[in-house]
Amino acid sequence: MSDLRELYQEIILDHNKNPRNFRVIEDSDHMAEGFNPLCGDRLTVYLSVKGDFVEDISFEGSGCAISTASASLMTEIVKGRSVEEVRALFEEFHKLVTGRGGQTRSLPGAEKLVVFHGVSEYPVRVKCATLPWHTLLAAFSDKEEPVSTE
Repeated sequence: MSDLRELYQEIILDHNKNPRNFRVIEDSDHMAEGFNPLCGDRLTVYLSVKGDFVEDISFEGSGCAISTASASLMTEIVKGRSVEEVRALFEEFHKLVTGRGGQTRSLPGAEKLVVFHGVSEYPVRVKCATLPWHTLLAAFSDKEEPVSTE
């Protein structure tokens, strides 16, 4: 179990130091901003949606290792998925990080999210992990006000 936890920490640290899809999509269809006042995390999620599918997704901003890694993994996992699949992934991820038993294996590629399982032991960090996801959902509806974890 200790080896697995160390592997998860390494993956989170890697995504924090080398975030994937950390850029602005200049011609994005949708965007939203998110803010976690407790930790100071701030990010913007950019989306290009074609039909009902996420054609491209990116983010920019600054935050703790958990929020940055969550945003990075999120962008890798949701690219190419339908909006419906993304909403289902959000629900599973939220259950996982809140300790309510999310099944992150129901959609191909979603098993990568299991690295955030340990977040449920630290309730303050749940907001860090879920901020990018809440911001993503807000981007689908082009919310003009920043999403807040408070």
